[in-house]
Amino acid sequence: MTGFTPIVSTITAAFLASFVEVVEAFTIVLAVGVTRSWRPALIGAALALALLAALVLAFGPLLALVPITIMQFVVGVLLILFGMRWLRKAILRAAGVIALRDEEAAFSRETAVLHRQANDRRADYLAGVAAFKAVLLEGVEVVFIVIAVGAAHGQTLYASLGALAAFVLVMLVGLALHRPLARVPENALKFIVGLMLTSFGIFWTGEGIGADWPGDDLALLAIFAIVALASFAIVRWLRSAHPALTGGLAR
Repeated sequence: MTGFTPIVSTITAAFLASFVEVVEAFTIVLAVGVTRSWRPALIGAALALALLAALVLAFGPLLALVPITIMQFVVGVLLILFGMRWLRKAILRAAGVIALRDEEAAFSRETAVLHRQANDRRADYLAGVAAFKAVLLEGVEVVFIVIAVGAAHGQTLYASLGALAAFVLVMLVGLALHRPLARVPENALKFIVGLMLTSFGIFWTGEGIGADWPGDDLALLAIFAIVALASFAIVRWLRSAHPALTGGLAR
């Protein structure tokens, strides 16, 4: 995979997936900063980022020791499972079967918890832990996505750049607005990311077992189109099967 198409798809997948995860983590960090203090919020977030960086530095070089075909197969299967998890939730939300995630509601819930802890002597510590957990949990998913979409074909740098761009964008916009990024079409992004990760997974699993894809890298586009058509068909079927429910990809 040395062409322009896989590079663009790698950067795009890492950017969109990281953007969604960073938005969710930022909502909690913002709640801590606004409700309690920015000191525990920033300390908790910084410690989580440091731990994530240490994990990458510790385990990243080990990937070079794994044969490429085994790497492609294992990463491909994991991406299929990971992508299908995102895709399943996005399909159910688009069909109105489960509720859309609301960053404003998540912000309100977190601030309510922090207000209840205001009189606790450990309030700053608990606030810092909340920020730490949010950044760490969402960050682990970002690290996995970056390694998965980049390592199988030596494009970890491009995937990292996509994730970094998402992090910088969310931080700049979020800190400028000082409010949750509630207008982000999160479910639409998760739908697209689910499609991309699943498509990557199918492509690399095939390469791992020796499949010769027609069109080489361009086969990714065809796989994406097929998975997308199947997913939209499932959304339409669910909507018709549950006419009382409403939802949409517009959010």
